[in-house]
Amino acid sequence: MSAYLSSADAAALLGVSRQTLYAYVSRGLLHAHPAVDPRESRYLAEDVQRLADHRPRGRKPKEAAKAALSWGLPVLESALTLIEDGRLYYRGRDAVAFSEQASVEEAAALLWDCAPQDAFGPEPPAVAAGFAEWRAAFAGRRAEHALLPLFALAAADDLGAQWQLPPGRRLASCGALVRRLAACLLGSAPSAAPLHEQCAMAWRLDAGGAALVRRALVLCADHELNASGFTARCIASTDASLQACVTGGLAALSGPRHGGTTARVEALLDELDMAAGAPGAAARIDARLARGDDLPGFGHHLYPAGDVRAAALLATILPAHPDWQAAIERIRALTGHPPSVDFALAALRRHLGLPPGSAFGIFALGRSLGWIAHALEQRATGSLIRPRAAYTGQRPPAA
Repeated sequence: MSAYLSSADAAALLGVSRQTLYAYVSRGLLHAHPAVDPRESRYLAEDVQRLADHRPRGRKPKEAAKAALSWGLPVLESALTLIEDGRLYYRGRDAVAFSEQASVEEAAALLWDCAPQDAFGPEPPAVAAGFAEWRAAFAGRRAEHALLPLFALAAADDLGAQWQLPPGRRLASCGALVRRLAACLLGSAPSAAPLHEQCAMAWRLDAGGAALVRRALVLCADHELNASGFTARCIASTDASLQACVTGGLAALSGPRHGGTTARVEALLDELDMAAGAPGAAARIDARLARGDDLPGFGHHLYPAGDVRAAALLATILPAHPDWQAAIERIRALTGHPPSVDFALAALRRHLGLPPGSAFGIFALGRSLGWIAHALEQRATGSLIRPRAAYTGQRPPAA
């Protein structure tokens, strides 16, 4: 049974006044539950303790703001994705359980709050004239290098009108964006087939491989206010097109501290030579740590006990790769860090024999669902995201 605290006890635990406690409730940092006395409220003890553990204490406003933007307290309201107690939820549904059977289109419909057929129609999307030639020019390039410019070139001519479209046609334009991105990733013509089937056809996967890619895409669909999701929201808040929001999300994802981590994991796997079963993998891990080098693809701030997305994917992959399992166990024993979704995507890429760069491509294609969801949600608020900077430069001369 859940334990509850009275208002007085919750305020005491937080070290604040009752008025400040009520302010936390109004800002969405804490939820008030009805008590027996209708004049009183009660609060889940675990929620109060979590807030007490993460609330900035004794900081100046600019320090508190900086902490909030770096794995700190929530800074924007959203009904899309919840990460809580080491679990991931899409609109209240457990994402790992949902990903067992859900299609990419169903994941998009859940995040976009619509029916799949409303967002993904029976016809392939239109692309800009000359797209086939551009696609051929980028053939063979890794997704980290090709997706962003090729997606920008694939844009149709109706970008500026997306927000003026009726809701139904606007949703259809969302599905068209995702299908265009898939064509850019796969080097194929735009298609109306289910997205994981498009991937399976382009990469010549069997049913098991197709199911694994489908699940990876669904698990990558959104992850709250990560750098690329927040970028998409900022762009949407300026009333820019949905194409611009996805393009901005791609740009942010490409950084080596975000989706670009998959390439760093690939380099780590190359160094360890785990695919060849090298007996010196453990020694190489020890040497990296002794030099002070990091181990990309391990540990995640929001999943102290382990990234649930990685666990779901690796449960299928690792039985066929005991060397990878041994390396994971060695790293966890030395650092306490389990693998993240970045490691899982790189492992998936190698397990299925996909083209280099496909780990990033799967991440980007899946995450495009979340970028669009954040853009739609932010646009519905009608507000512009415009934080202020804490100036630290040279002060101007006194007037």
